[in-house]
This record gives sequence, structure tokens and C-alpha cells, in this order.
Amino acid sequence: QVQLVESGGGLVQAGGSLRLSCTASVRMSHINIMGWYRRAPGKQREMVAQITSTGSTNYDYSVKGRFTTSRDNVKNKVNLQMNNLEPKDSGVYYCTARARISDDGFWGQGTQVIVSS
Repeated sequence: QVQLVESGGGLVQAGGSLRLSCTASVRMSHINIMGWYRRAPGKQREMVAQITSTGSTNYDYSVKGRFTTSRDNVKNKVNLQMNNLEPKDSGVYYCTARARISDDGFWGQGTQVIVSS
């Protein structure tokens, strides 16, 4: 079982920045892919960014060049740096992790991001 705790959400004006963090309850060596999803009001949850155990990243086209995800294997943490935020980036952001051996997926409780225009 992997528990994920997100932090760093909040209210920011358009053009501003926020940094989300997600701390895992297990060593990162037990986790394969970690990622960030978001659910905007009235929309389905969508993938924002992913990072593998080797550091390879993948981003949704809407955030490329603005968002950067990184992985800290010492602190068992994954981060999402969000720059030049736009109102359409608003939503609840969820951290995800996929266990290396079992391939089970886990979700955090989510953190709210609100970008005002």
C-alpha cells in the first residue's frame, strides 16, 4: 500500500507560479511511474505530467513549456513546478504512483489550484 500526500495548492493570479509536492509513504525504489492528474470543474480527470523511475518525463500538450515535474528519490517526493499559470489550469490536482512489482495504482487526496484572471 502506498500513501500519497500532496501539498502546495492555492490561489494565484494568471501568469503566476505554484509548486506542488507529493510525498510517498514508501521508498521511491518501490515505485515505477509517478504522475500528476487534474480534474477541472465539470470535466474528466486528465493527465498533466508523468515521470518514470529513470527520470523520463511526459507532459500534456497544454502544459508543455510551462510545467516541470521532478523526482526526489531521497525525500520520496515528486514535484510539479507550474509557471505562467492560466485560468484553465484551475482544478484539483492529484498525485499518482504505480508500484514497481505489483503494478497497482495509488492516488493522493488531491490539492486545489485556483488561477484567477
